[in-house]
Amino acid sequence: MTPIQKLILGLNEEPLVEIASNCKVHHAIINDLNKLVMAAKKDAIDLTIASPFRSFERQQLIWNNKARGLRPIKDADNNVVDTTLLSDEQLLDYILHWSALPGASRHHWGTDMDVYAPSMLSQSLQLEPWEYQTGGPMEQLGDWLDDNLTSYGFFRPYSTFNNGVAIEPWHISHIEQSKPLLEQLNIELIEQVITENDIGLKNSVLAKLESIFNQYIINVGHP
Repeated sequence: MTPIQKLILGLNEEPLVEIASNCKVHHAIINDLNKLVMAAKKDAIDLTIASPFRSFERQQLIWNNKARGLRPIKDADNNVVDTTLLSDEQLLDYILHWSALPGASRHHWGTDMDVYAPSMLSQSLQLEPWEYQTGGPMEQLGDWLDDNLTSYGFFRPYSTFNNGVAIEPWHISHIEQSKPLLEQLNIELIEQVITENDIGLKNSVLAKLESIFNQYIINVGHP
C-alpha cells in the first residue's frame, strides 16, 4: 500500500501538521485555512475547528460503538432509533447517514474539518443542521460560509442531501487537495482495510460495499 493510499484510509499522518493541541491538518491547506480564518475574523466571526483530522482508529471506534449498541443511533430527523427493531442492513443505513465507514471518512485526509464559532454558542455544540440554519445559533456563520468559502479554496461536500450522508453545514473541505484523494479512493482499497480490521457489521458492509461506495462515499457535492 502506498503512502497516499494510507493517507486516504487514515493510516498515514506524515503529511499532517499539528496547528493546535489535538488538531492536525494537511500541510498543503494551511495557508488557505489561515486566510479563511482571518477573513472571518474581519467580519467578527471566530471561525474555529471543532473536528479536524480523524485517524482510521478513531473512526473505527466511533463506528463500532454505534454498530454494537454503545452509542445511540439517530434517524434523519435526529430522533433516537430502537435498534432492536432493525435488520443489520437497516442499521447500516442509519449509521451511514451520520457516520462515515472507517477508511472512507474525508476526515482521514487532513483536508476536511468541522467548523463553528464559539462566541455564537450559549450551550454546548451539537453539530446538528438546525444550529447552522435560519434561527440557529450558527446562522451567521452558515450564511458567511455560503458567501465566502469558495473564495478561499474550500467548499462544503454535504451542503445538500443527495440520499446519502446527512446535510453537514459545518463540514468544509479544501477543494484542490481533497479532489485527487477522492479520485484515488476506490472500492478495492476500502474492501482491503475493512477485511483486515475489526469492523462492526463487517459482513453486511462487505456485501453492500458497492452500493455504500456510490451512495455514501463518492456521492458528494462539488464546488
